[in-house]
Amino acid sequence: MPAHMLQEISSSYTTTTTITAPPKEEKTLTNLEEDIRPEIKDDIYDPSYQDAEGPRPKLEYVWRNIILMGLLHLGALYGVTLVPTSKFYTWLWAYAYYLVSALGITAGAHRLWSHRSYKARLPLRLFLIIANTMAFQNDVYEWARDHRAHHKFSETDADPHNSRRGFFFSHVGWLLVRKHPAVKEKGGSLDLSDLKAEKLVMFQRRYYKPAVLMMCFILPTLVPWFCWGETFLHSLFVGTFLRYTVVVNATWLVNSAAHLYGNRPYDKNVNSGENVLVSLGAVGEGFHNYHHSFPYDYSASEYRWHINFTTFFIDCMAALGLAYDRKKVSKAAILARVKRTGDGSYKSA
Repeated sequence: MPAHMLQEISSSYTTTTTITAPPKEEKTLTNLEEDIRPEIKDDIYDPSYQDAEGPRPKLEYVWRNIILMGLLHLGALYGVTLVPTSKFYTWLWAYAYYLVSALGITAGAHRLWSHRSYKARLPLRLFLIIANTMAFQNDVYEWARDHRAHHKFSETDADPHNSRRGFFFSHVGWLLVRKHPAVKEKGGSLDLSDLKAEKLVMFQRRYYKPAVLMMCFILPTLVPWFCWGETFLHSLFVGTFLRYTVVVNATWLVNSAAHLYGNRPYDKNVNSGENVLVSLGAVGEGFHNYHHSFPYDYSASEYRWHINFTTFFIDCMAALGLAYDRKKVSKAAILARVKRTGDGSYKSA
């Protein structure tokens, strides 16, 4: 369906809240955020926070995670060798499962529950909580808590995947060691009352382990095996291990590559950059300099559908009446921010 037709349909079912430019350039972003999204402030960057002086605590390795992560990636490598002999339906199944899993992170844990950048009705929330469980990247409550800490204390020791500690740490290393005490301290100070009040989020948290076992490992293995006669090895190593490894690494690239590589047209003072390649893998999450500048924008990008399947999905849900109150930053506010803090690389759409 052409973009202009879907936008017309969408506007008849839902509303989009637009963040306008301040009347004076010196008006701060905090003032704007108070106007647009009063229910959440704990994902807004706090420049006043500074790391404590002195050396970091000694790393404590989590050997269970190291072993399991190593086995997972070995299984994925073996899965790569099986791809050429997999059935076509197995390829489609793995890709569809990857796409739905990714939406559980991007449209669900990230844009809906971490940032409240739009609202979703019960059928959509139920779909996203299931998709998020398929993705197996911690339950929504823990994911959103860590992500809000990442935004508020970005590139400090209170940031769970602080990119100043290098690519490997921000990509996967942070999952292989004990959290820095500052992550626990500052994460515990965040207001998570909205998440605690969300029954689906707390239900998922309560039954997360058996749900993940079923949705991330058992189901994607059994379906190809039973439904179209795929071998068990192909089902397990391609449909499950390889697919899951691709999903998690695509998500991790947002924490690593998108914080180390790319232009900073909106805010040169933060590490996050605009990384188109990350957007391709993470279904729209690579416009990261924009996202850290305007975390309350439901599109996580100035350009909506441009290499951004997640925004397309949310807009389709809006056309069906399942998503509404989508927050979007106005062009005037964007240009004001570009002029004030951009690195000079900005190119208008």
